[in-house]
Order: sequence, then structure tokens, then C-alpha cells
Amino acid sequence: MSIVRTDLPLAPGAAIPTLGFGTWQIPDGAPAYDATAAALRAGYRHVDSARAYGNEASVGRAVRDSGLPRDEVFVTSKLPAEIKDQRKVAASFEETMRLLALDYVDLYLIHAPWPWSEIGKDCTAQNKLVWAELEAIHATGRARAIGVSNFSVTDLQAILDGCTVVPMVNQIRWFVGHTQPDVVGFCKQHGIVVEAYSPLATGRLLGDTRLAAVAARYGKSVAQVCIRYALQHGLVALPKSTHPARIVENADMDFVIGDADMALLDGLEGAR
Repeated sequence: MSIVRTDLPLAPGAAIPTLGFGTWQIPDGAPAYDATAAALRAGYRHVDSARAYGNEASVGRAVRDSGLPRDEVFVTSKLPAEIKDQRKVAASFEETMRLLALDYVDLYLIHAPWPWSEIGKDCTAQNKLVWAELEAIHATGRARAIGVSNFSVTDLQAILDGCTVVPMVNQIRWFVGHTQPDVVGFCKQHGIVVEAYSPLATGRLLGDTRLAAVAARYGKSVAQVCIRYALQHGLVALPKSTHPARIVENADMDFVIGDADMALLDGLEGAR
């Protein structure tokens, strides 16, 4: 099986593979290294990590050990959500680069608009200052593209009001039944690529009988249908697994969900 690769443009000279390998909840050390290495062997060319995941060192080592040219692997990391002081951004980025041991990252994101311990807190003013620091990092070329994660329409608009570089990506929690149409629509309107993390709802969708019925019609797994659904909506999908066979299966996207089944899946919005 070979991955059918599709890229989306991010900026002049930069593009993002629409199928990525997520590493959230994969511990540092052998689990993260082995899973990332398996994904790269399976044909993935996009790996998503973050300082908050605690696995940047293992992800970076797997990328370096893969033998693949650096420019063939798209690597993402993220500024911790807790950092809302612009004076701390540069040091955090340097720590990420030390752990990854790479010359540059392809994408660097603000992990969330608020600290995880204070979800919903208004950090608008701080985010605008932090974004200016990401713009400065982007200008050095050490972050080929920059963006945000978990940002609402209001959060995004605050960045757009006065930024020099428009966020190129917004990575959000997105899966069948939870597709955040307001955020996705706003991003598409402004040329912001949407990445879907947890496209399997951290595994909760795998036992859904309605999805199983759709999957059976294509001879595919529920996981494959969930990932393909995101791709057909024009999103970047970031499935995660630590099982080599499932890593390979999740990359087998050489099929198309029919219009009727896409409408059926769309109709599940808010159902769970």
C-alpha cells in the first residue's frame, strides 16, 4: 500500500500534506519513537508534535533516523498554551528546536488561546503580542509556517486585526458529529488551512454502529471512513495510533465516500 499524497498550499513555497501522523498522548521514549518511525516507513510525510506532548525529542530523533531528506518530512510543533508572555516565546521555541534537533520546523502553532488550566479565559491582548513573536520567528525561516490551535472565530479575528502574517493554520478538535462549521467556514473564508485533530474522537467513534454501516459499504474500517470524511471536507487529518498495522491502515485513503453517505455523516452533527 502506498499513500495517495495530497498537499494544500500554506504560503509561497510551502505546502502541507493533508494526511498527518498525530502524536498526542504518545509518551516520550520508545512509544513515540517507534510510532513515528513506523508512520514514516508507512509513507506518512507529516508528523505533528508539541511541547505539551513531552515527546519532541523522540519525534525528532525518529525523523532524523528515518533517512528521509529533511525537506520531505513536514514537522509541526507548538508553543505551550500556558505561555502568554511574549518575553518567553523565543526561549520556548529554542527549547523545542533543541529537543527536536532539527534546523527548522515546517509549522509552529500557538497551542491554545488560553492556558489549559483556565480554558475560556480572555487572553486576547496577550495572544496578539505572542503572535507578533511567532511572526518574528517565521521571518528567520526557522518556522516555515505559523498558525494557531483551538482558536474560535473570535480568537482568530483578534489576530487578524492588526497582524502582519495571517495565521496559515488553525488546528482544531474535529470529527464526525463535531465539525465546528462556524470555525471551519471562517478559516476557509480567510485562507486558513484547518487541521482536524482527534478525527476518531480519541477512539470513541470506533464502536458507532452507524459509522460501521457506512464503512461496510466501502470495505473499510470506521477509522478509515472518519479520516476520509475529514479529507473530503478539505481538511488536514491527524490520526494517531501506536499499532503499526493500524498506522498503515489509517493511511489507506484510496477510496471516496459517496455523496449520500457524506450527507448522512454530515447529518450526525451534534448527535453525540
